[in-house]
Amino acid sequence: MESVADPELAAWVDDVRSGGSSQPSVERIGQLRAPRHRPAGPAVEDVRDLRIPGTEPLAARLYRPERPAPPLTVFVHGGGFVFGGLESHDRLCRRLALLAGTAVLAVDYRLAPEHPAPAAVDDVVRVLRWAAGRPQVLGPLNPRVGLAGDSAGGLIAFLAAQRLAGTSAQPDALFLAYPNADLTLSGPSVRDKGEGWGLDVRDLAFYIAQWVPEAANLSGFSPVDSARRRPLPVPTLLATAEHDPLRDEGKQLADELARGGTEVEYLPHPGLVHGFMTLDTVSPAARSAGDTLLRRYGKMLGRNRV
Repeated sequence: MESVADPELAAWVDDVRSGGSSQPSVERIGQLRAPRHRPAGPAVEDVRDLRIPGTEPLAARLYRPERPAPPLTVFVHGGGFVFGGLESHDRLCRRLALLAGTAVLAVDYRLAPEHPAPAAVDDVVRVLRWAAGRPQVLGPLNPRVGLAGDSAGGLIAFLAAQRLAGTSAQPDALFLAYPNADLTLSGPSVRDKGEGWGLDVRDLAFYIAQWVPEAANLSGFSPVDSARRRPLPVPTLLATAEHDPLRDEGKQLADELARGGTEVEYLPHPGLVHGFMTLDTVSPAARSAGDTLLRRYGKMLGRNRV
């Protein structure tokens, strides 16, 4: 096996490869959405479920660390645009709140195929605009607002940030962990890492087709193309993993943002796999890398508002 960050992660990869695979399908999506047991995350001072008002209220979860007036981070979960939610990323949101020193508002955005693009982006934009009004239910906050997302959530977060650029709801910092960035799946790592590392390209292509059913529209929802057309004036922390089919498109996005004048901190992670931020209970190396990223994001968010 190619070099993996630690023996625990190598054992996890072996399990993935020995477990077989099933054809992606809508029925399989339903199975992935089913509730399941997950290890509990660290205790946070105040955690509560909210409803974001609107014609169709959105479920959300607020995490507030023990700080008098922290910044706020809107968090957008991964899950291939078709699964995931408040429970799947609860532990990561708790770590984000504690290690980055931020209140976290996790968004239960609408999923495909029931709600194709741009529904998820619309939902995150709505939440950011709502949060910019500092509703009382969020509690005391300082003026800084960040936006973070992993995997598909990173793509959704990027498009939301771009849509809000230049408005009062523009985020002050953006954190993208191994984001989907090219929905055409054209990067070399898609071929090199597309099977046997925990995220198979066959499944990913199926999920993308649920979110963007018309192939002709893929580039319109791809951050690498969006960044080329329109610069993003938001400081960005972007992380990738070596053994991830999305690795090269993530690097390409970082390069495109830098060319457009965005302040970008790009951090590749040798030996790690897609989803390592949520493999903290599996691999010490994954946990250490995730903790470091969350702290670095907290420092970026903590700068004075421009």
